Amino acid sequence: MDIKTKIKILTVSRGITLKKLAEKLSEISGKNYSYNSLLGKLNRESLSLKEAMTIAEILDYKLDFIDNYK
Repeated sequence: MDIKTKIKILTVSRGITLKKLAEKLSEISGKNYSYNSLLGKLNRESLSLKEAMTIAEILDYKLDFIDNYK
């Protein structure tokens, strides 16, 4: 599953739109995110780790690295 699909599923599960997600991302990060700029990043799969972590925080999730060798 690509990042765009995953984030869209998570936003729907939390009852939030991508437009609202972009607004909250702007508020938290201090950078300007519009619906179109966020959608572009999702389409290009060019989110930074920091952006992905902030999105997870907004949606009440957390990103974690899991050791596959345990």
